[in-house]
Amino acid sequence: MKAGAPLEEARAIGEAVERAAYDGIPAAEIRQRVLEQLRARNPDWEENWLMYDRAVKKRGAAAVAGLPAR
Repeated sequence: MKAGAPLEEARAIGEAVERAAYDGIPAAEIRQRVLEQLRARNPDWEENWLMYDRAVKKRGAAAVAGLPAR
């Protein structure tokens, strides 16, 4: 929801990520899958989330280094 996605879209993304999850899945992989879903549905949502991450959570380039470029 911090990405600007409507509630129903956010739920659909969560459900898709949950279906693909497995025991012991690292948080970084969950985050990557969420970002992939955001990008696939609306690239602006992905960018919004990354901006939120950088501004609020103080994550820098290292946190997003493994993400594919658009």
